[in-house]
This record gives sequence, C-alpha cells and structure tokens, in this order.
Amino acid sequence: MNNWTEVTIWTSTAGVDAVTGMLMDLGIDGFVIEDAQDFADFLQDTELYWDYVDETLAKEKQNAETNIKIYVEDSPAGAELLAQVNTGLAGLRARDAEHVFGRCTTELAAIKQEDWENNWKQYFKPFRVGETFLIKPSWEQCEPEEGRRILEIDPSSSFGTGTHNTTQLCICELERLVKPCDRLLDMGCGSGILSVAAHMLGAEDITAVDIDPNATRIAAENAEKNGFSLRTYVGDVIGDEALAQEIGSGYDIIVANIVADVIMGMQDILKSKLKADGTLIVSGIIAPRADEVQQSLLEEGFVLERRDQSGDWVAMTLHQL
Repeated sequence: MNNWTEVTIWTSTAGVDAVTGMLMDLGIDGFVIEDAQDFADFLQDTELYWDYVDETLAKEKQNAETNIKIYVEDSPAGAELLAQVNTGLAGLRARDAEHVFGRCTTELAAIKQEDWENNWKQYFKPFRVGETFLIKPSWEQCEPEEGRRILEIDPSSSFGTGTHNTTQLCICELERLVKPCDRLLDMGCGSGILSVAAHMLGAEDITAVDIDPNATRIAAENAEKNGFSLRTYVGDVIGDEALAQEIGSGYDIIVANIVADVIMGMQDILKSKLKADGTLIVSGIIAPRADEVQQSLLEEGFVLERRDQSGDWVAMTLHQL
C-alpha cells in the first residue's frame, strides 16, 4: 500500500477561491482550508468571551498564513497530481499582477521534495500506451518489444509520466494523427512527453511552451534523452502578447493538455496558431466540465471531430471551419 503525503498550499484569503477552483479543475475535491481571516473574524465576533479562547492559540492563529491542505500518494499518480498542482499555482502567480493570491507555493509535510520524488519512483515501471509506445522511466531497464517504440522519460517535478489518463488520451490521438514532417505545438508541455511522442511519430518541427521554467528545462532534457532538440518558450501566452507572437503560427497540430479554464482562456490564441486545415487536441478536462469546454470551442469556430473519455477525464480533437 502506498503512503500518503500532506501537501500545504500557501495562499491568502483572496486566493482561496482561485486555488480551490484550480484544484477542482484537476479533479481534487477533498481539501482542508485554514483561512487566517476566518479566525480573525471569529475572535472579533467572540470578543466578550475571550476568557474561553486559549491565548497562545489566538496569537498563533492571528499570525498564521492562509493555506489549503491536500493529500497525495507516493506513487506516479501522486507525482502527476502534485506536478499539475504546481503548474496550476505557477499559472496563478503569473496572472496575479496585484499579488493578492499570496505565495501560491506548496510545502510537503515532514519530507523534502527530492526525497518524496525518490520514494514514488519505486512504483514507476515500464508500461504500454496506445498501439506503439512502451514508456519507461530513465532509471529503469527494459527489453524492446516488437512493434513498440521505447519512449524514455524522467518527469522529475513536472507533469507527464504517461500514467495519467489525460496524457494517454493525447498520445493515442497523436498516434492517429501525426504525419511525417508535421509542425506541432505542445502548449503546456510539462515533462515534454507529448513532444517526444510526436517526434517519434515523425513530427519534425516541434515547439513546447509552459508557464513553469522548470517544466521547459525538463522537457528539453527529455527531448535530448530521446535524440532530438526541442524548441521551448516560457511564459503565459494569455497575458504576454509578445510571447504569443514569438511562438509563431501555421502549426499542423496543437496539443494542449492543461485544464478547462486555461483551454477556454487561450482558445482564440490556439485558433490563430493553427494552419487552416490544422488539428487541435485538448485534454486535461474533468468530465463534468467537458460540455462547457466543447461549447466554448465550437463558438470559437472549431469543429468537433471526436471526443474520448478515460475515467473522469475527457479529450477532444477539433479542426477549424
């Protein structure tokens, strides 16, 4: 049985709704909120009864920082989840120009990040995805299998071991769609696993973008492990017009394995980056929000080609009118 680790997300009273909304978009609906303002309000409302409030506790809570606690497994699934949370927080920080959401960082209980990462690695073994891939972590050895490509990945602290439903849905679509010499844009690249898969399927011109500089570094390293150089950009294309321009356009395929709100927030940008007959693959969409995302993309002018679901997660493939 896997162990569980408590993850504390440091934020502010104003940031609680933004952070919990991001968590729910990732399918996390179990969390504990400790809001410093709630305790301050309680003390003010019960001022007449302060004899019943422990003075040490009152001082401690008054100086406390608002936080939200979640729990993750010491497993590849837990690593994927924590990486998604950290990417989501990076997105909130990038868009929080007034710095009202607090630190938006994570802290693991009684264990160092690097130690936790090493703990879950024992559960990450080679496995098959789609019709043609055998995915293996860089620290494992495995024999080639007939008809399968070995995709070596070291996700480190970025999303994308290949075990998550959303990643596998994207890989299966890339298997179906990628043609030799395709230009591909990996928006929200994480570990770079989808860029690597696309390269192995024949795409030649691949650009990867992520809001987290740690992710683009790891993605570039994973590309090198698999024998090619990956062009990467760091930043928020929604808020940075210069970055959006620098990424260019005319892509045959764009894959965006992110979350519902971000996909809808950048749908006009995604459309502008695709060539006229290009294909958009979106994933990272929790099932209860799939209809909302689909309708938003249709209103933007996309045409739905197919919609697939794995567990609680949905991916869609679309093209332009």
